[in-house]
Amino acid sequence: VDAFQAWCGPCKTVVDLFRKIRNEVGSELLHFAVAEVDSIDALEKYRGKCEPVFLFYAGGELVAVVRGANAPLLQKTILEQL
Repeated sequence: VDAFQAWCGPCKTVVDLFRKIRNEVGSELLHFAVAEVDSIDALEKYRGKCEPVFLFYAGGELVAVVRGANAPLLQKTILEQL
């Protein structure tokens, strides 16, 4: 989940990375979503930050968090979680 604030917007460069990885591993294994933290109370703790935050869930549980648009770290985290 790309957790973003309205004033900053979702991280478009990372969306392309997710699409590339999703095409490589298959669409059944990887799902990407964006969430505006300003309108979701459960994501309140991610408000007020100027860096993107990427939340990784498996089985309904938060399993990893990556802060910042670090493409190599995001790719590594995705592949480890898969």
